[in-house]
Amino acid sequence: MRVLVIEDDDEMADAIGVGLRRSAMTVDVAYHGADGLLLAVTNDYDVVVLDRDLPGVHGDDICAALVQSSRRTRVLMLTAAATMDAQVDGLDRGADDYLAKPFDFPVLVARIGALLRRAQPAIPPVLRRGGVELDTTQRCASRDGRALDLAPKEFGVLEMLLAAQGRVVSAEELLARVWDDAADPFTQAVKVTMSRLRAKLGAPALIETIPKAGYRMGGTS
Repeated sequence: MRVLVIEDDDEMADAIGVGLRRSAMTVDVAYHGADGLLLAVTNDYDVVVLDRDLPGVHGDDICAALVQSSRRTRVLMLTAAATMDAQVDGLDRGADDYLAKPFDFPVLVARIGALLRRAQPAIPPVLRRGGVELDTTQRCASRDGRALDLAPKEFGVLEMLLAAQGRVVSAEELLARVWDDAADPFTQAVKVTMSRLRAKLGAPALIETIPKAGYRMGGTS
């Protein structure tokens, strides 16, 4: 899951970013409306957490730009205005959900998860293949009943491979969806993470390398 946070309160933006990364999400953060708009229309995000009152470019204008671009990106609008009229106005402008400040962080995570399920073709809450089971809600995974202690990037890679249902997933696709905007396109991070994930999954090997194409999860559902 890739999320963009656009929030001009640096402390809040950073706190949201840290918390979402701990929930195994890939997060980019922008502190200014213009920077956020550029990221939002350039990259492929599942969810944009958007502060409404932004400097430079107002959150309403960013929301409108995303709607006009016909992207599948879902918008969760944040605002200090908690009135019913403010909520209705935000939703009328194209936001998919609305959360008034201050908010409880678990509620934010739950709302983002709900929006993700709407942003993509339906993904079962529990993915299974070759004895591997991954719970997308509880953010945990196991193989043949043995719990897997996965780092966030390892979890993200495994989730993508399982969700692909045997389709080959390229390294570029993994880098775009599991890593953030600062990732070096020439990095060896995908190979390193794949090696660690394979070691944690154990034998027999399940992840296949398809030369010049990418990776595929073996086994059956």
